[in-house]
Amino acid sequence: MIYPRPYLQQAIERALARSRAVVLIGPRQCGKTTLARQFVPTDSLNYFDLEDPLSLARLEQPMTALQELTGLVVIDEIQRRPDLFPVLRVLCDRTPLPARFLILGSASPDLLRQSSETLAGRLEIVRMAGFSLAEVGSENQMQHWLRGGFPLSFLAASEANSLAWRRNFIQTFLERDLPQLGVNIPSAALFRFWNMLAHYHGQIWNAAETARALGVSESTARRYLDVLEGAFMVRVLRPWFANISKRQVKSPKLYFRDSGILHQMLGIRDPRDLWVHPKSGASWEGYVIEEVIKATDPEEVYFWATHAGAELDLLLFLNGRRVGVECKRVDAPRFTPSMRAALEDLALDHLIVFYPGKRPYPLAERVTVLPLEILASGPQALEAVLGN
Repeated sequence: MIYPRPYLQQAIERALARSRAVVLIGPRQCGKTTLARQFVPTDSLNYFDLEDPLSLARLEQPMTALQELTGLVVIDEIQRRPDLFPVLRVLCDRTPLPARFLILGSASPDLLRQSSETLAGRLEIVRMAGFSLAEVGSENQMQHWLRGGFPLSFLAASEANSLAWRRNFIQTFLERDLPQLGVNIPSAALFRFWNMLAHYHGQIWNAAETARALGVSESTARRYLDVLEGAFMVRVLRPWFANISKRQVKSPKLYFRDSGILHQMLGIRDPRDLWVHPKSGASWEGYVIEEVIKATDPEEVYFWATHAGAELDLLLFLNGRRVGVECKRVDAPRFTPSMRAALEDLALDHLIVFYPGKRPYPLAERVTVLPLEILASGPQALEAVLGN
C-alpha cells in the first residue's frame, strides 16, 4: 500500500515556486525518491540517481550534462557527489532561468557543508522524515509507534519482517552510508555508542558519563553524536534559557527520531514488549515530540527545565507564538505546578498537553488537553486549537 504525502508534496511545490533550488533532506529510506517521482519520472533525462551507474556516467562532465536541461531537474543522493554544488551554483545564477533543481540528500547541510556554503541564498530546504501519523491515520497509531515511520518498516507484512528490515537498515547505515559521507568511524564503535544512546532516550545527555563508559574522550563522544544527529538518527533537543532567577538545566536532551529504530536497539519486538518495557514512557514521549514537530514545522524547538523540578517537554516557536507541549501518558492529565511555572516563566501563548485518550478538554486558561490522535487530522487541527 502506498500512502499519499500531500503536505510534503505541497511544501515542495511552494518551495519550487519561490526558489531556484530546493533541497529535500531526510534520512535514508524515508521516501524521498518516491516523492521526487511525483514531480519527475525516473526514466526522464531530467532525473539523476547518483546510485545508478548510468546517471553517474552522464555526470562525468556535469556542466555539459546539466546546462541544456529545462524545467525541473532532480538530483538524488547528492551526498555522493558534493563536487556538483559549485556547478549548481553557476546554473542557478543564470538569467533567465531555464531550469530549477530539486536536490535529494540523506545528510543535514551541516554534515554536507558544501550546500549551505556554495548555494547560500539560492536554495530552500524542505525537511522530511518517515511516515507521520497524519499520513498513516489514527487507526494505525499503535503500529506506527511500534515500527516507526520508515516506509519499509511500517509497511512490512509482519513484525518479524519489520524487525529484519530495521536490523539490516542499521547495519547498512553504519557500514555503507556513513563512509560515503566521509565519516571515518569504525562501525562497531559507533554501533556501541548508538546503542548506549537508546538508554538516554528522553533524558539529559551526559557526555562525560558516556565517554567513560565507552573508553573514549568527551570530544570523541560529541563527534559521534554530531554524526548521528547530522544523519537524522537522533534529535539533540537544546535547552531554552529564560531570563529568570531560577537555575536552569543547560545540557541537551536526546531522542531517537524514529521510534522503530529505538525499539530495535532496546530489544522491543511486539506491542506487549513495548507496554511493559522500562523505557515505554520515554519512547511514547519521544514519539509524540516527533509527531508534533512533523505536524507544525516550527521555526525553532527547545525543551526547558529548572533544577528545582519545573520542566516543559517541548517549546515551539511557531508563527510568532510561544507554544508549550507536554506529553502525559495518563488517563486524565491534571494541571500541575510545573505547567504553571512554564506558562508564567516562559510567557507561553498556549500550552498543549497530549495524552493517549479520546476527549479534548480545557485544563486551565491557555492550557488544553488533546488526544494524540488529533495529529492524524493534519496541521489544521492544531491551528484550530491555537487560534482560539
